[in-house]
Amino acid sequence: MDVPPQFRNPHQGQGHQRKSQKQNMNKGPTPLFDDTSTMSDPQQQQYMGGQYAYGPPQPGFPGQQYMNDPMANMAVQYGASLAGQGKDVLEKKIDRIMSVSKMKYYFAVDTSYVVRKLGLLLFPYTNTNWTVNYQSDEPVAPRYELNAPDLYIPTMAFVTYLLLAGVALGRQDRFTPELLGMQASSALVWLVIEIIAVLFTLYVMNINSALKSLDLLAFCGYKYVGMILAILGGLFFASGGYYVTLIYCSASLVYFLIRNLKMFILGESDNENFGHGSKRRIYILLFITTLQPIFMYWLTYHLS
Repeated sequence: MDVPPQFRNPHQGQGHQRKSQKQNMNKGPTPLFDDTSTMSDPQQQQYMGGQYAYGPPQPGFPGQQYMNDPMANMAVQYGASLAGQGKDVLEKKIDRIMSVSKMKYYFAVDTSYVVRKLGLLLFPYTNTNWTVNYQSDEPVAPRYELNAPDLYIPTMAFVTYLLLAGVALGRQDRFTPELLGMQASSALVWLVIEIIAVLFTLYVMNINSALKSLDLLAFCGYKYVGMILAILGGLFFASGGYYVTLIYCSASLVYFLIRNLKMFILGESDNENFGHGSKRRIYILLFITTLQPIFMYWLTYHLS
């Protein structure tokens, strides 16, 4: 029922106005923007029962939509084909520089060969046959031919040399990982310099021989066996044991190399030995054998 304005209570509107103000104060300040964080993303709609319903996205992994993209699949396949082609090219380049099949020949050894070859390196004076047997114009594998060069013994001797160098440096209270790394890098650098020097000398002197680069690496790597014994002599018998062992191992290695390299550099026939260029071949033979004791001393004297 409407009440005429003249009969209304003048304080009734004011009370209603105060009540509305209190309710607005309890609600807090009016936000400037509407809160849309609770609204569902249109991309998260799910088609259920003939209509779209809002809900969480379907489970999956990041980037799944890219994997389902045909263009992305084509790009992955193209990248895989490029990687395969690059691998083939790299293998051809490596095989051109250093054949893997040739490397396998130098590591074709067994326990019996290693024992007998170490005995030959230490006591070469007892051997009477220094020829290398061939089969189908190819040298016989080291496991069947004692005089054939190998890279297994030089590699293992180099690792053992580094381990003993660490022990010797530790006994001298000078061991640090950096110093051991310098020892390893120095030994490798000097070995590379030695190989390059010999190959360059062969080229300058115009000497054609049956000595290959890997053969030369094997023969030059045998010195690490004598270096190991020299370090052990220094560890157990001080400097006197070091020098005695070094001299004996150096003499044995020189004799071993002369008898082996003679077949590669001078040849087998006497006429070729004393024919044209024989002096140059003898010089290069003496050059290779003389370098070995020098490097043996240079790389071990500070460890004794």
